[in-house]
Amino acid sequence: MVSEAAAPARRPGEDEVTAGDARLPEILLTSLTALAAAGEVEQACRLAGQACVMLRVSDPAASRRFDVLLHRLTRKLSW
Repeated sequence: MVSEAAAPARRPGEDEVTAGDARLPEILLTSLTALAAAGEVEQACRLAGQACVMLRVSDPAASRRFDVLLHRLTRKLSW
């Protein structure tokens, strides 16, 4: 006999949230690339660095993508 307490209750739409969370880094990367292309390279670098740190534990692959973007954009800084 399986008790209901053994299996956590699922919230409606939980799968959709998870799928959306998986796409969020891609959306942010695209946005930061556009921000840099619009001349806001320094701001794009700062935000990419923050995203890299925030995702380091929870999503290392996404964190690495922000790190790569950050290093690619730093060459375009004018200071």
